[in-house]
Amino acid sequence: MKKTIFPIAAAFVILLVLNFISGWAYTRFDLTEDHRYTLSEEAIETIEAFDHPVIVDVLLDGNLPPEFLKLKTETRQLLEEFASKNRNIKFSFTNPLEDATTIDGTITDLQALGLTPAQITVEENGKTSQEIVFPWAMVNYNNKTVKVPLLKNKLGATTEERTNNSIQHLEYAFADAFAKISITKKKQIAVLKGNGELADMYIADFLTSIKDYYNIGAITLDSVATNPQKTLEQLNKYDLALIAKPTEAFTEAEKYVLDQYIVGGGKSMWLIDQVQMELDSLFNENGAAMALPRDLNLTDFFFKYGIRINPNLIDDLYFTQIVLASGEGNSSEYNPVPWYYNPMVFSKNDHPINNNLEAIRFQFANSIDTLANKNKKTVLLASSPLSKLEGTPKQISLDIINTPPQKETYNKGNNPLAVLLSGVFSSAFANRIKPVELKGAVDQGVQNQMLVVSDGDIIRNQIRNNRPLELGYDKWTNNYYGNKEFLINALNYLLDEKGLINIRNKKVAVPFLDSNRITDQKTKWQLINIGLPVGLILLFGVVFRYFRKRKYGA
Repeated sequence: MKKTIFPIAAAFVILLVLNFISGWAYTRFDLTEDHRYTLSEEAIETIEAFDHPVIVDVLLDGNLPPEFLKLKTETRQLLEEFASKNRNIKFSFTNPLEDATTIDGTITDLQALGLTPAQITVEENGKTSQEIVFPWAMVNYNNKTVKVPLLKNKLGATTEERTNNSIQHLEYAFADAFAKISITKKKQIAVLKGNGELADMYIADFLTSIKDYYNIGAITLDSVATNPQKTLEQLNKYDLALIAKPTEAFTEAEKYVLDQYIVGGGKSMWLIDQVQMELDSLFNENGAAMALPRDLNLTDFFFKYGIRINPNLIDDLYFTQIVLASGEGNSSEYNPVPWYYNPMVFSKNDHPINNNLEAIRFQFANSIDTLANKNKKTVLLASSPLSKLEGTPKQISLDIINTPPQKETYNKGNNPLAVLLSGVFSSAFANRIKPVELKGAVDQGVQNQMLVVSDGDIIRNQIRNNRPLELGYDKWTNNYYGNKEFLINALNYLLDEKGLINIRNKKVAVPFLDSNRITDQKTKWQLINIGLPVGLILLFGVVFRYFRKRKYGA
């Protein structure tokens, strides 16, 4: 009896000791090959300052399709990791469409908050059904709320690829939300005016989207003519200058002020159209208009930094569509047609800025040449291999949609469209006569970066009923493109001192079951999973009875 009690008591004591130790020495082990449950240091830093509860409401629960059930599981496990680092992180899962009697009203309310639903087709046992899911989370802290998209759509992606992309994006999405909601001092962005840049209405969605990160102000370069020193001092108060599709030439004095801002460490995003051509011009000019080079007087400016934007047009067989009307009056029909001057650009996923992006839409884009100098040039976006260059002046006509493209001529592709410049920038006015006098002017600068994109319309949102639509959404074809995410990523990269955006480089590979094999081999696996255990138990019973009978004779 004593021999029996002693091991039981010892096991009980060991369990008590282990339970006591686990109470104050809690730890988790990530045994996955890709370490997807191990938070990066940058992600952990975003939650260190939380000293009050942070409530995360995940709108992903209920009877979910397999794709979203996997996403829910991964989201829960990631939030558990965050909560293990800071106990103020609290989260819950809810199904916003649980009450069938209020589904329509709930969908309307959620869409009004900017939460777009995902409509998915579910195929199971040969039956097809439509489901509506809201793959979003809401992070709440100190009366502030940040929306977190959980689903990453990508044109042409399979269900497995879409889920993989979404899971890969989760850590950055939540870390970004935690960083936004805890910001106490925002960096400053200057939107440059005075050279025919896009009106506020056409960049409204982008500016609205970044206001959670940054403070935004306008700087007009007109004042350079009267007081260049004051203009530079005002500009130096900002961390980044955004130049969105200027249409009027910059003076030498304006260029010099911008040059000294950049050489002094100011970041910049240049969204430039080097060709004067608009789609509206074709509709207003009976279907044809002349594409002309646009002289912004920036060629020597960019040349010094190491690039050249060419006054040509990208003609690409990977295109986005435009919509043309046919018929008159009530009998009018609107048909999408291919438009080769609006390239559909897919990223190479080789940089934190362009990693895991939806296709991006360009309009009348130009090629960029990278020139040899000490600055580093990173091509973030380029035209497809099946593209070519067309020089200007050139007449553009809507009639080209009726002419099949000569595919053999599309053999000069991979033309850079967006280039990130990094290095210790030298002044574009070094060893030159300065157009104006500026105090503290220097010819050699500090480590810096700038982004140059050869399409000003990449930031332009469409308008409906005098209200801006979401950047990247095309109201004519009802398609979404990745323009906004690309620009926000670029902005965050240029201004992110903590390197938070580098989390986007994390690679996650999630294994999936083969649905076709599941259907074809359903009976086989049911027998293995249900019949085999029962059979083994029966076999064990027979063997046990046999040996017992031999030993005890009964």
